[in-house]
Amino acid sequence: MSRRAATAVLVAALLDRLLAEPPDPHPVALFGRVVAPLDRAWSRPRAAGAAIAALLPALAAATVGGLVAAVERRHPGLGVLAAAGALFTATSHRLLVETAGDVVATSERDLDAARADLLALAGRDASDLSAGEVRSAAVESAAENLADGLVAPLAGFCLGALVSLPAAAAGAAWVKAVNTLDSMLGYPEKRHGTASARLDDAVAWLPARASAGLLALAAGDVDAPARARAWLDAVPSPNSGWPMGAIAAALGTRLEKPGVYVLPGGDALPDGATARRGVRLVARAGWLAWAGAAGLAWLVGRTRRTFREGP
Repeated sequence: MSRRAATAVLVAALLDRLLAEPPDPHPVALFGRVVAPLDRAWSRPRAAGAAIAALLPALAAATVGGLVAAVERRHPGLGVLAAAGALFTATSHRLLVETAGDVVATSERDLDAARADLLALAGRDASDLSAGEVRSAAVESAAENLADGLVAPLAGFCLGALVSLPAAAAGAAWVKAVNTLDSMLGYPEKRHGTASARLDDAVAWLPARASAGLLALAAGDVDAPARARAWLDAVPSPNSGWPMGAIAAALGTRLEKPGVYVLPGGDALPDGATARRGVRLVARAGWLAWAGAAGLAWLVGRTRRTFREGP
């Protein structure tokens, strides 16, 4: 089990590197189609929201785990590939890095195009952003999505590996479903999204802080999260400030969402060279996450085997 779970992580990393994202229809998009009809007015919005947050991620996890279990019963090796495919669909690394890098590059030659391209990364009005603010948003979003889009699903996979390979795939799918619900419903004006937002906050708590550590490690600046801690109260999210603050400190640059928060890692917003370095840090931190998850999956598999077999 330990080798099979670790192998699934490594195969998923290879798929991410080779393909960047699954072909259409993307499973996350299919899940979004299930959620979309529920994004409406409810007579009891908090009760409806709680049911949505409880049931839909569980449904996603059961579907993915059941498919991997069915494949594994036919052939253990195919089960590893199925689990790897499930993990690949729940994570994003290469696409995140490439998109952020493209926004940074475009900001140096065509600001209007960069503002438009930023929408693929950050849900903010970019129409009046300066080039430095666009680059700041790209770096912030890359750091934040490292936690949500890679580290959190990897953590779910590793926790599930304590039980079985299908449970590992289900764990990654559950985390991805929770994050997708938050991205679709978790807004203050949507009372039926409150439960989804709170659940996502709880799920992302540890991955956000782990991502800050990975970024600091990638930068060779292990004190970066500690320096950033004083700035984080200004960030509305209890989690996203950690990776964003850590990368601001490591880069020695100012990151800012106008009118919302400032992360004063330096005096100036990132220039092109600084922003490109930030994207490279996210890329390196992501590979550290893949490698760490493979090692952790191997370790939890060994732990499971030890508990099962006894002394």
